[in-house]
Amino acid sequence: MFRLLKKVGLATAALVSASVSAIADEPISSANDGEDLEEVLVQGVSSLQQRLGDSGSISVIDAQTIREVAATHPSEVLNRVPGVWVNRGSGQEHLTAIRSAVYTGSGACGEFALLENGIPLRPQGFCNINNLFELNMEQAYAVEVWRGPASAVLGGNALHGAVNVINAMPKQTSLGIEVGSYDYGRINAGGSFEVGQQVFGASFVGTTTNGYREDTGYGQQKLNLAHTTQANGWSVNNQLTATLLNQETGAYVRGFEAYDDPDLRRSNPNPEAYRDAWSMRASSEWVKDQWSLKPYFRRSQMTFLQHFLPGKPLEKNEQTSGGLLIDYSIDAGATSAKVGGQVELMSGALNEFQEGPTVGSAFLVATRPSGLHYDYDVDSQLIAGFYDLQHRLNDSLRVLHSLRLEHLRYDYDNNHIVGNTKDDGTACGFGGCLYTRPASREDSFTNVGARLGLEKDTAAGLLYANVSRGFRPPQVTELYRLRGGQSIADLDSEDLTALETGFKNENISVAVFVERTRNFLFRDSEAFNVSDGRTQSMGVEFSGQRRFGRHEFQLAATYAKHEYDFARDADADGREEITDGNELDSAPRWIAHAAWRTAFSDTLKHELEVNRVGSHFVNAANTARYKGHYAVNWRLQWQASASTEISLRVMNLLDEQYADRADFAFGSYRYFPAMPRQVYLGARMILD
Repeated sequence: MFRLLKKVGLATAALVSASVSAIADEPISSANDGEDLEEVLVQGVSSLQQRLGDSGSISVIDAQTIREVAATHPSEVLNRVPGVWVNRGSGQEHLTAIRSAVYTGSGACGEFALLENGIPLRPQGFCNINNLFELNMEQAYAVEVWRGPASAVLGGNALHGAVNVINAMPKQTSLGIEVGSYDYGRINAGGSFEVGQQVFGASFVGTTTNGYREDTGYGQQKLNLAHTTQANGWSVNNQLTATLLNQETGAYVRGFEAYDDPDLRRSNPNPEAYRDAWSMRASSEWVKDQWSLKPYFRRSQMTFLQHFLPGKPLEKNEQTSGGLLIDYSIDAGATSAKVGGQVELMSGALNEFQEGPTVGSAFLVATRPSGLHYDYDVDSQLIAGFYDLQHRLNDSLRVLHSLRLEHLRYDYDNNHIVGNTKDDGTACGFGGCLYTRPASREDSFTNVGARLGLEKDTAAGLLYANVSRGFRPPQVTELYRLRGGQSIADLDSEDLTALETGFKNENISVAVFVERTRNFLFRDSEAFNVSDGRTQSMGVEFSGQRRFGRHEFQLAATYAKHEYDFARDADADGREEITDGNELDSAPRWIAHAAWRTAFSDTLKHELEVNRVGSHFVNAANTARYKGHYAVNWRLQWQASASTEISLRVMNLLDEQYADRADFAFGSYRYFPAMPRQVYLGARMILD
C-alpha cells in the first residue's frame, strides 16, 4: 500500500507542477484576489453552494475581512460566524464547535470536515483535532463555513458542519510585516508572474512568538504555490501547500477560576510539553465542458507530548494518502445535476511510548506503565458515489436533492503485544493496564448521506427548508487505541438527522434548526469513551448588517440548546454520570459577535468588536459551570499611500481576565487563560 501511495504521490506531484487544487467546483480567476468583496459575511454563491444550492446555512468570509482581522489564531476569524465557537488552546491548538458542543478526545475531529479548496485536509479516519493550523487562513481568498450536516455532498466527517479555506493566485506582489506583544513577529508575502499562457504564484506566511505564558512560544510557516494554464481545452489549476509548526505547549491551569489569578494564568504546569508537525498537500483540478477531475496527494507527520495524560506518553503519527474526485454536470432545462465519485487510499501509522514511570496515586502508577503502549499501521480504502440535483418547479420555486453513498474499509496491523499488558507481556495491577491493543483485523463502514430541500424566492429574499442526514465513521484511534477492559471497539458510524428552515437576503440571515444524533461517540470528563450516546439540539442563528452613512453595524448571534438524549449511571469504574436531558458540556446557549465599523475618511477606518460567550456547564453531570465572558477588540487601518497600508490592533482592549476554554475533569476545574491586552502594529506594501 505504501509503495502504491508513493507512486500516486509522484504522479500527482508531476501533474500539479507544484500546487493544491482549485476551488471546489469553479476555478477563481487569477485576476481577482478578493479585494473587491465588501461584505464581511457574504450571502452570495460560494463553491460549496454551487453543489448545495442557496438553501442552508453557509457563510463566506471574504479576503478583505480576513486581511483586516489579521488573525493570530483561526478562532479570531471563525468566531465571527453564527453557530461557530472555536476554543483557543495553547499556541495554535484549538477545539471546535459548529452548531454543537465543543468535543474532546482524539476522535472528536471526526465531527467536522476541514477542507482546502474543496478537498479534505486528511483522509477519513485519520483526522487531527487541531487540524485548523494546517490551513493558510491568513492569506485565504475566502473561508466558507457550512453549519449543519453536509455529508450528502462532502462525505463523512461533515456531520455538524464544514470549514473550507479557498486559496487563489495572488493578484499583486505584496509584503507585510507585523510586530506585537510577547515578542510576536509575522511576515507574509505573495506574488505571481506570467509566462505565455501559464501563471505562477506563491504565498508565504511565517510567525514567531515567545508566548504570554511560560514556555509557550511557537514558530509556524505556511507556503502555497500555484500554477494555472490551459491544456488541450482543459482549464488546469495546480497547487501545493506545505506547513510547519514547532510549538512549546502550555497545559491547563487548575483550580476554580484560576484564570483570574495573576500568577497562575502565566504559569505552565508542563513546560516540557511540545508539538512538532508538518504537512504537504498537492492537487490539481482539470475542468473541460461538463467534466471536473481532481487528483490529490497528502502527507503529514506529527510528534507531540501528551502532557494531559498521567505518564505523559509521546505520540508519533503519520499518514500518506491520495485520491481522485470526478464529477460531471448535467443541464436539462428545468433540471440540473452533478454526478460523480471519489476514490481514496491511505497508509497511516501511530506509535505511543512512555519514557519514565507515571507519577501519582498507586492506581495511576500501576495502570499506566512506562514503555511502548501502541504501535500499529492502518491502511484504508474509500470509494464513494454521489449526485446533487436541482429541479425548478416554476420561476420562484425549486426542489433540491443530494445523495452520497460511501464505503470505507480499514486494514489494521498491530505491531505490538496483543492485549492489556505492559510492553514486556506482564500484567498490570488494579485489574489491568489502561492501554489495550486489539489483534490485527479489518473493519468496514458503509454510510449514506442525504438531503432534500425546498427554496422559494420572494420579493424580500429567499425562504427555504430542508431535511438532511450526516454521518461520520469511527476514527482509527477510537477503534484501535483502546482503554483497559475493551478488547474490541464495536462501534457504529455516528449519524445526525437535521431539520432546518430559514430566510436570507443580502443584509440578514435567520435559521431555525432541530437536530438529533445517534451512536454519539465522545470522551467524558473521566476520559472514558462513550460509543452509544444520543443527543438532541435546537436553536436559532441570526446574522445581519446595517449601514448608516459611514457607519456599519454587524451582529452574529446564536441561541441553542444541546442536550443528552440518554442516561448512564456512575458505576464501579467511576465513570461520569449522565442524565437524560442534561445539557452537553462546553455548549453555551448564547454566543454572539457584534462589530461597529466606521470609515472616518477614504483612507482611515476602524472596527470595534465585542464577542460574547454565555455561561455553560463544563462537565456532562452538569455540576460545574463557567460563568461566561465578554471580550472587546479594536482594529484600525490607515491607507498611508496608494501602495502602503498601516494597521493597529488592540486585542482584549479592556484587559479582561477570562478563559479561552474552561473544563472540569478528574475532580477539578481547569482552564486555558486568555491573553491579557495585546497590541499589534503592521504594515503592508504593494510592490508592483
